[in-house]
Amino acid sequence: MKIRDLESPFIELRDVRKSFGTTAVLNGVDLAVGRSEVACIIGPSGSGKSTVLRCINALTRIDGGSVRVGDTRVDDPRLDTQALHRRVGIVFQGYNLFPHRTVLQNVMMAPIQVLGRERGEVQAQARALLAQVHLAGKENAYPGELSGGQQQRVAIARSLCMQPEVMLFDEVTAALDPETVKEVLGVIQEIAADGMTCLLVTHEMRFAREVADYLYFMDQGRVVEHGVAKDVFNAPVDARTRAFLDKVL
Repeated sequence: MKIRDLESPFIELRDVRKSFGTTAVLNGVDLAVGRSEVACIIGPSGSGKSTVLRCINALTRIDGGSVRVGDTRVDDPRLDTQALHRRVGIVFQGYNLFPHRTVLQNVMMAPIQVLGRERGEVQAQARALLAQVHLAGKENAYPGELSGGQQQRVAIARSLCMQPEVMLFDEVTAALDPETVKEVLGVIQEIAADGMTCLLVTHEMRFAREVADYLYFMDQGRVVEHGVAKDVFNAPVDARTRAFLDKVL
Protein backbone atom coordinates (compact mmCIF):
# COMPACT_ATOMS: atom_id res chain seq x y z
CA MET A 1 0.00 0.00 0.00
CA LYS A 2 1.47 3.33 -1.09
CA ILE A 3 2.67 5.56 1.72
CA ARG A 4 0.62 8.70 2.15
CA ASP A 5 2.01 11.91 0.74
CA LEU A 6 3.38 14.11 3.52
CA GLU A 7 5.55 17.04 2.51
CA SER A 8 8.13 16.16 5.16
CA PRO A 9 7.21 13.23 7.44
CA PHE A 10 9.11 13.12 10.70
CA ILE A 11 8.87 9.31 10.86
CA GLU A 12 8.97 7.39 7.61
CA LEU A 13 9.04 3.65 6.90
CA ARG A 14 9.32 2.39 3.34
CA ASP A 15 8.83 -1.25 2.36
CA VAL A 16 10.04 -2.44 5.78
CA ARG A 17 10.49 -6.18 6.09
CA LYS A 18 11.35 -8.25 9.13
CA SER A 19 11.41 -11.98 9.80
CA PHE A 20 12.23 -13.92 12.94
CA GLY A 21 13.65 -17.20 11.72
CA THR A 22 11.29 -18.46 9.04
CA THR A 23 8.37 -16.36 10.30
CA ALA A 24 7.76 -13.16 8.34
CA VAL A 25 6.45 -10.50 10.73
CA LEU A 26 6.58 -7.38 8.55
CA ASN A 27 5.86 -7.79 4.85
CA GLY A 28 6.66 -4.45 3.27
CA VAL A 29 5.30 -1.83 5.69
CA ASP A 30 4.94 1.79 4.55
CA LEU A 31 4.11 4.33 7.23
CA ALA A 32 4.55 8.06 7.79
CA VAL A 33 3.94 10.38 10.75
CA GLY A 34 4.18 14.15 10.54
CA ARG A 35 5.77 16.31 13.23
CA SER A 36 3.37 17.02 16.12
CA GLU A 37 0.96 14.45 14.69
CA VAL A 38 -0.67 11.66 16.68
CA ALA A 39 -0.96 8.40 14.77
CA CYS A 40 -2.33 5.09 16.01
CA ILE A 41 -1.67 1.59 14.75
CA ILE A 42 -4.50 -0.87 15.34
CA GLY A 43 -5.10 -4.45 14.29
CA PRO A 44 -5.35 -8.01 15.56
CA SER A 45 -2.72 -9.61 17.78
CA GLY A 46 0.28 -10.85 15.84
CA SER A 47 -0.16 -8.40 12.98
CA GLY A 48 3.27 -6.79 13.50
CA LYS A 49 2.21 -3.57 15.26
CA SER A 50 4.71 -3.70 18.12
CA THR A 51 7.51 -4.78 15.79
CA VAL A 52 6.98 -1.56 13.81
CA LEU A 53 7.66 0.50 16.94
CA ARG A 54 10.73 -1.55 17.82
CA CYS A 55 12.10 -1.03 14.30
CA ILE A 56 11.63 2.74 14.58
CA ASN A 57 13.63 2.79 17.82
CA ALA A 58 16.27 0.34 16.50
CA LEU A 59 15.42 -2.20 19.19
CA THR A 60 14.79 -4.56 16.26
CA ARG A 61 16.91 -4.35 13.13
CA ILE A 62 15.05 -4.56 9.83
CA ASP A 63 15.82 -7.05 7.07
CA GLY A 64 14.84 -4.77 4.18
CA GLY A 65 13.44 -1.35 3.34
CA SER A 66 14.24 1.88 5.17
CA VAL A 67 13.36 3.66 8.42
CA ARG A 68 13.96 7.35 9.01
CA VAL A 69 13.37 9.59 12.02
CA GLY A 70 13.98 13.23 11.17
CA ASP A 71 17.37 13.28 9.46
CA THR A 72 18.46 9.97 11.02
CA ARG A 73 18.50 6.81 8.92
CA VAL A 74 17.66 4.15 11.48
CA ASP A 75 18.67 1.36 9.07
CA ASP A 76 22.16 2.82 8.59
CA PRO A 77 24.73 0.23 9.82
CA ARG A 78 26.68 3.13 11.34
CA LEU A 79 23.69 4.32 13.36
CA ASP A 80 24.46 5.96 16.70
CA THR A 81 21.82 4.05 18.66
CA GLN A 82 22.29 6.11 21.81
CA ALA A 83 21.69 9.33 19.88
CA LEU A 84 18.54 7.84 18.37
CA HIS A 85 17.22 6.85 21.80
CA ARG A 86 17.65 10.46 22.92
CA ARG A 87 15.31 11.54 20.12
CA VAL A 88 12.81 8.68 20.31
CA GLY A 89 11.22 7.72 23.62
CA ILE A 90 9.36 4.44 23.95
CA VAL A 91 7.03 3.22 26.68
CA PHE A 92 6.02 -0.44 26.91
CA GLN A 93 3.18 -2.18 28.74
CA GLY A 94 5.78 -3.39 31.26
CA TYR A 95 6.93 -0.48 33.41
CA ASN A 96 10.53 -1.72 33.94
CA LEU A 97 11.08 0.56 36.91
CA PHE A 98 13.95 -0.05 39.34
CA PRO A 99 12.18 -1.36 42.47
CA HIS A 100 14.82 -0.22 44.96
CA ARG A 101 14.93 3.36 43.68
CA THR A 102 12.36 6.02 44.42
CA VAL A 103 10.03 7.43 41.81
CA LEU A 104 12.17 10.56 41.53
CA GLN A 105 15.37 8.54 41.22
CA ASN A 106 13.83 6.38 38.47
CA VAL A 107 12.92 9.46 36.43
CA MET A 108 16.30 11.15 36.95
CA MET A 109 18.65 8.26 36.23
CA ALA A 110 18.90 8.27 32.43
CA PRO A 111 19.32 12.02 31.86
CA ILE A 112 22.19 12.09 34.38
CA GLN A 113 23.89 8.80 33.45
CA VAL A 114 23.28 8.78 29.69
CA LEU A 115 23.13 12.46 28.81
CA GLY A 116 25.46 13.71 31.54
CA ARG A 117 23.12 16.51 32.53
CA GLU A 118 23.48 18.46 35.78
CA ARG A 119 21.66 16.88 38.71
CA GLY A 120 19.89 19.99 39.94
CA GLU A 121 18.51 20.78 36.50
CA VAL A 122 17.33 17.19 36.00
CA GLN A 123 15.71 17.07 39.43
CA ALA A 124 13.72 20.23 38.71
CA GLN A 125 12.56 18.80 35.38
CA ALA A 126 11.72 15.41 36.92
CA ARG A 127 9.57 17.03 39.60
CA ALA A 128 7.77 19.10 36.96
CA LEU A 129 7.13 16.00 34.84
CA LEU A 130 5.81 14.04 37.80
CA ALA A 131 3.40 16.89 38.43
CA GLN A 132 2.45 16.82 34.74
CA VAL A 133 1.54 13.12 34.97
CA HIS A 134 -0.39 13.80 38.19
CA LEU A 135 2.08 12.21 40.59
CA ALA A 136 3.16 15.23 42.63
CA GLY A 137 3.75 14.04 46.18
CA LYS A 138 4.88 10.56 45.08
CA GLU A 139 8.53 11.53 44.44
CA ASN A 140 9.86 9.56 47.43
CA ALA A 141 7.61 6.52 46.99
CA TYR A 142 8.95 3.23 45.68
CA PRO A 143 7.41 1.50 42.65
CA GLY A 144 6.00 -1.30 44.81
CA GLU A 145 3.94 1.24 46.71
CA LEU A 146 2.19 2.45 43.55
CA SER A 147 -0.70 1.12 41.52
CA GLY A 148 -0.09 -0.19 38.01
CA GLY A 149 -1.47 3.01 36.52
CA GLN A 150 0.80 5.12 38.70
CA GLN A 151 3.84 3.02 37.74
CA GLN A 152 2.99 3.43 34.07
CA ARG A 153 2.80 7.20 34.52
CA VAL A 154 6.24 7.14 36.16
CA ALA A 155 7.52 5.26 33.10
CA ILE A 156 6.06 7.95 30.86
CA ALA A 157 7.67 10.72 32.94
CA ARG A 158 10.99 8.86 32.83
CA SER A 159 10.88 8.74 29.04
CA LEU A 160 9.88 12.40 28.77
CA CYS A 161 12.79 13.40 31.01
CA MET A 162 15.13 12.42 28.16
CA GLN A 163 13.51 15.29 26.20
CA PRO A 164 12.64 13.19 23.13
CA GLU A 165 11.27 14.57 19.88
CA VAL A 166 8.86 11.67 19.45
CA MET A 167 7.12 9.26 21.82
CA LEU A 168 6.20 5.68 20.96
CA PHE A 169 3.61 3.91 23.12
CA ASP A 170 3.28 0.14 22.86
CA GLU A 171 -0.01 -1.13 24.35
CA VAL A 172 0.74 0.81 27.52
CA THR A 173 -2.65 0.03 29.07
CA ALA A 174 -2.70 -3.70 28.27
CA ALA A 175 -1.62 -4.78 31.76
CA LEU A 176 -3.85 -2.33 33.63
CA ASP A 177 -7.25 -2.76 35.23
CA PRO A 178 -10.10 -0.74 33.69
CA GLU A 179 -10.07 1.88 36.47
CA THR A 180 -6.46 2.88 35.82
CA VAL A 181 -6.59 2.73 32.02
CA LYS A 182 -8.39 6.07 31.86
CA GLU A 183 -5.79 7.93 33.95
CA VAL A 184 -2.89 6.71 31.79
CA LEU A 185 -4.69 7.52 28.54
CA GLY A 186 -5.53 10.96 29.92
CA VAL A 187 -1.84 11.66 30.47
CA ILE A 188 -0.98 10.56 26.93
CA GLN A 189 -3.73 12.79 25.59
CA GLU A 190 -2.23 15.76 27.45
CA ILE A 191 1.24 15.00 26.07
CA ALA A 192 -0.15 14.84 22.54
CA ALA A 193 -2.07 18.08 23.05
CA ASP A 194 1.23 19.78 23.97
CA GLY A 195 2.51 19.04 20.46
CA MET A 196 4.60 15.92 20.97
CA THR A 197 4.84 13.66 17.93
CA CYS A 198 3.23 10.39 19.06
CA LEU A 199 2.82 6.95 17.52
CA LEU A 200 0.73 4.52 19.52
CA VAL A 201 -0.07 0.85 19.24
CA THR A 202 -3.33 0.45 21.11
CA HIS A 203 -6.36 -1.77 21.49
CA GLU A 204 -8.30 1.08 23.11
CA MET A 205 -10.49 2.02 20.17
CA ARG A 206 -12.41 4.79 21.91
CA PHE A 207 -9.14 6.44 22.85
CA ALA A 208 -7.73 6.03 19.33
CA ARG A 209 -10.87 7.61 17.96
CA GLU A 210 -10.51 10.61 20.28
CA VAL A 211 -6.78 11.28 20.08
CA ALA A 212 -5.51 10.06 16.69
CA ASP A 213 -5.06 12.38 13.73
CA TYR A 214 -4.19 9.45 11.48
CA LEU A 215 -4.84 5.71 11.70
CA TYR A 216 -3.09 2.63 10.36
CA PHE A 217 -4.80 -0.76 10.36
CA MET A 218 -2.40 -3.72 10.14
CA ASP A 219 -3.06 -7.37 9.47
CA GLN A 220 -0.58 -10.19 8.78
CA GLY A 221 2.43 -7.88 8.70
CA ARG A 222 0.96 -5.39 6.25
CA VAL A 223 -0.75 -2.00 6.39
CA VAL A 224 -4.16 -2.94 5.04
CA GLU A 225 -5.77 0.49 5.35
CA HIS A 226 -4.75 3.94 6.48
CA GLY A 227 -6.32 7.35 6.55
CA VAL A 228 -7.61 10.22 8.66
CA ALA A 229 -8.70 8.48 11.84
CA LYS A 230 -12.31 9.60 11.84
CA ASP A 231 -12.71 8.55 8.21
CA VAL A 232 -11.37 5.05 8.82
CA PHE A 233 -13.52 4.60 11.91
CA ASN A 234 -16.66 5.94 10.26
CA ALA A 235 -16.28 4.38 6.82
CA PRO A 236 -13.57 1.72 6.55
CA VAL A 237 -12.91 0.70 2.95
CA ASP A 238 -11.21 -2.68 3.32
CA ALA A 239 -13.30 -5.69 4.37
CA ARG A 240 -10.66 -6.74 6.91
CA THR A 241 -10.77 -3.33 8.57
CA ARG A 242 -14.56 -3.42 8.69
CA ALA A 243 -14.57 -6.92 10.19
CA PHE A 244 -12.02 -5.93 12.85
CA LEU A 245 -13.83 -2.72 13.83
CA ASP A 246 -17.17 -4.53 13.94
CA LYS A 247 -15.69 -6.85 16.57
CA VAL A 248 -14.04 -4.23 18.77
CA LEU A 249 -16.35 -1.20 18.59
